[in-house]
Amino acid sequence: MALPATGAHHTWRGNRTKAKRQAAAGVRCSARPGQAIAAIDAQTRNPNFLMWLQQVDTATTFTTSVCMGSVLLAAAGLLKGRRATSHWLGLHQGRLDGYGVTPVDDERVVTDGKYVTAAGVSAGIDMGLAIAGRLAGDDFAQIVQLMIEYAPEPPYATGSPHTAPASLVDAMRTQGFPHS
Repeated sequence: MALPATGAHHTWRGNRTKAKRQAAAGVRCSARPGQAIAAIDAQTRNPNFLMWLQQVDTATTFTTSVCMGSVLLAAAGLLKGRRATSHWLGLHQGRLDGYGVTPVDDERVVTDGKYVTAAGVSAGIDMGLAIAGRLAGDDFAQIVQLMIEYAPEPPYATGSPHTAPASLVDAMRTQGFPHS
């Protein structure tokens, strides 16, 4: 089975390095755990970054996000009037509020037009498979799932606030992620 011609293309061409691309968009990334929220909050107030998202969006087949990335799309105005999801803690904290987005907390992947948002990081695989199915058909997406051996069997049933013990969910909501 051949990869389908989707018309998709890479946004960045040529020999621009990652640092140059980030600088062009006014992006600053932190690699330290626990600082992701602060970095996201900073970018929601970065007009260069938000304008870059709006410009890139005009040429995409799909505009997607995983985890808290939907907050950035919302801040850029791309999700106004649309349904979207995000990491459960971000939804609990109201991070999509004020952007005209309808937050969805009971779906791992939410598609609204060309916008596809995935909840936590692992939902990004679900999103990728859903998009592969839309672009190339169910058979192709199922082949991809088979080839990456995606058949999750997590050792704990705590992958969602709906299934995790309430004490863990409450601790995350009040104390945040434990740092070592």
